[in-house]
Amino acid sequence: MIRRRVIAHGRVQGVFFRDSLRQRASSRRVAGWVTNRSDGAVEAVFEGEADSVESLVEYSREGPRSAEVEDLEVFDEEPEGLSGFEIR
Repeated sequence: MIRRRVIAHGRVQGVFFRDSLRQRASSRRVAGWVTNRSDGAVEAVFEGEADSVESLVEYSREGPRSAEVEDLEVFDEEPEGLSGFEIR
């Protein structure tokens, strides 16, 4: 079990970024959350099996078709035992 926090910068709000992450997380049994930040970025936390979490981190580097990710910050964190995935 691993946990990653990502912050995506660029044109990432209003392009279904959060819902795309929610769908992918649910299908990969990854727990966590995703939210729009007031600075225009999207922030997300992923917890689960390493391969599944890393696939979400990689997806976050590009996002859905209409997104333009200019930068992705990635942070390792200690898992908290989250369950489910929510849009905040």
